Amino acid sequence: MRGVSHVAIGVSDMDRALKFYRDLLGLKVALDAQETLPRFNAKPGDSKTFKRHAVYMRWNENDPSFVVLSQNEGEASGKPLKLDQVGIHHFSFWVDDLRERHQKLKAAGVKCFGEPAESAGEAYGLPHERRVLTCLFQDPDGTVLQFDQLLN
Repeated sequence: MRGVSHVAIGVSDMDRALKFYRDLLGLKVALDAQETLPRFNAKPGDSKTFKRHAVYMRWNENDPSFVVLSQNEGEASGKPLKLDQVGIHHFSFWVDDLRERHQKLKAAGVKCFGEPAESAGEAYGLPHERRVLTCLFQDPDGTVLQFDQLLN
């Protein structure tokens, strides 16, 4: 393995999600598509496919990693996991301007889990003395996200 290819996020309202991920966080839309995909958990009598509106987003065009926002046709179901539940309960982005981004999130009324905090670098594969500034927050559907910034 070399790294993360992408993260897919189910959303209940694509317009609201785009205002958050594109307009507030700064991700750029690379592809906006209506897709028909195989239904992996189909029960007998269910359709073998489902339709979704998918928006593929990147920080910049040179980065092969991406985030895909996915709104299934019909009603959204389920709730995002809470921190420390089984499954993917949050993911994080590296940023250079975490304090500024945190202030922007708070000004926009985004739920943040406290103020940015420093931690030792060893959990990030860095020497203990390297510091990482981090903060957690939620998207409009309650999915937990994190920003990390390398210090010193």
